[in-house]
Amino acid sequence: MSEQDAILTLDGLSVKLPEGADRSHALGGVSLSVAANEILCVVGESGSGKSIMANAIMKLLPRDVEIDGGRVMFEGRDLAAATSAEMRQVRGAGIAMIFQEPMTALNPLRNIGDQIGEMFSIHTGLSKSEIKAKVLALLQDVRIPNPAEAARAFPHELSGGQRQRAMIAMALALDPRLLIADEPTTALDVTTQAQILKLIRELQVRRKTAVLFITHDFGVVAEIADRVVVMQHGAVVEIGAVKNVLNNPQHAYTKQLIAAVPPLTAPPPRPLSDDIILTLDHVSKTYRNGGFLGRGARVTHAVRDVSLKLPRGATLGIVGESGSGKSTLARCIVRLIDPDGGSIVLEGKDWARLSREQVRRETKHIQMVFQDPYASLNPRRKAGDLVAQGPIVHGTPRAKAIADAKELFALVGLDPSAIDRFPHEFSGGQRQRIGLARALALKPDVLVADEAVSALDVSVQAQVLKMLADLRERLGLSIVFITHDLRVAAQICDLVAVMKDGEVVEHGLSGEVFGNPQHAYTKALLASIPGGDFARGKKVEAV
Repeated sequence: MSEQDAILTLDGLSVKLPEGADRSHALGGVSLSVAANEILCVVGESGSGKSIMANAIMKLLPRDVEIDGGRVMFEGRDLAAATSAEMRQVRGAGIAMIFQEPMTALNPLRNIGDQIGEMFSIHTGLSKSEIKAKVLALLQDVRIPNPAEAARAFPHELSGGQRQRAMIAMALALDPRLLIADEPTTALDVTTQAQILKLIRELQVRRKTAVLFITHDFGVVAEIADRVVVMQHGAVVEIGAVKNVLNNPQHAYTKQLIAAVPPLTAPPPRPLSDDIILTLDHVSKTYRNGGFLGRGARVTHAVRDVSLKLPRGATLGIVGESGSGKSTLARCIVRLIDPDGGSIVLEGKDWARLSREQVRRETKHIQMVFQDPYASLNPRRKAGDLVAQGPIVHGTPRAKAIADAKELFALVGLDPSAIDRFPHEFSGGQRQRIGLARALALKPDVLVADEAVSALDVSVQAQVLKMLADLRERLGLSIVFITHDLRVAAQICDLVAVMKDGEVVEHGLSGEVFGNPQHAYTKALLASIPGGDFARGKKVEAV
């Protein structure tokens, strides 16, 4: 591809890291091009430089991290040399970006409609009524339920997947020439993934938009990519057409990544204990927001009459679309929120009836890994302190807790010396591993994992899943595993419950649910898996 044909060309782009970092450069001489009407997927492990590359293009690098070589050519202009004022004109209208973590990218003090509408008020002369109409149309395009209500909602009132869709609507607002998508479907369920991937493809065809799509999901690559770039340690190690790279990878690192992709077929079932460690009996939770004196309130039946059992040493997977009630159920189980009805019996004690003081005393028996690691980690405390905090509160001497934190860092694939770094100094996948280490620090009997591997690349995901399986065997750990990735659920879960609109519509052994689904909704989920043929081991054809 010639530079004249490309919308974006990176020519020997290098990004220097501050002194004291693990290596001198985050990017070392990266060269690639993206053409109009092309989707170029960039894959690689956490820390490979994918997101740093996207931020370098947008000139959104952190302090002390800077471009120190190469060019970023966008429509004849070198953005590496552009001023802040010039970049403000480029961002949004010329190049738009979908960020990896919507909760930190959205303003918590403004409703969703205002934040999307700001794109039009800054870059266009549309009236308020025209902007409102466009905002509602965008929210409808990205399949957010009840667009008018969602426009009035604040970010914390939406589910993780709905927040991501709002971010996508914001990025698509001005029909940019180049769309940079940094893990845009990581937090989304498979049906919404399929809708968003279709939406991005339609935009590309209609507007001849160039798309730089960063992902760790090879199913997404197989579904949407025209070409693939594989990155390792800040360098491009392989590049080519999607069918060539996925069907016949040349570099050893590419082969390693593809081999780590979890298959959709469940392994043979393990024998399950008759000892039930956790019982959910008719658990319900309803939210009521807004309204005046109880009138006109927004009512959401997040969990409806859910009854499930977790055998000791087993893993119960809970899957379903964004907004199906999975995360609300998880928060009820650990009593971060109070259920409206039903019982949650753990080791003979009904957690739904415990006082707050009793919950604090018993919390070491059940721990949670949260979906959004950046929002759940205190940015002012070092990573090691965050992991050691729980044991210290429960009586472990600080020196012992810090030593144990180092061991946990190694266990989840992090450098033990990194305990003195702050959360913002880690990549998204590394922050997720810190959250996992923190949850394991108290050696709980039950681990509730809410999208615990959603932010991880496939090789680290495989390591963490193996680690969870080993811990389950060695410690007798029982796991409630909430995920939108059906391939991951198939590999790690003994039992699976499928949730829709707050209700469990199907549950049973993983092999039976995935191999012979009975409910129409379960069948729809399985049919929506991105790159389904690739997940089933079939050859990938050109998009």
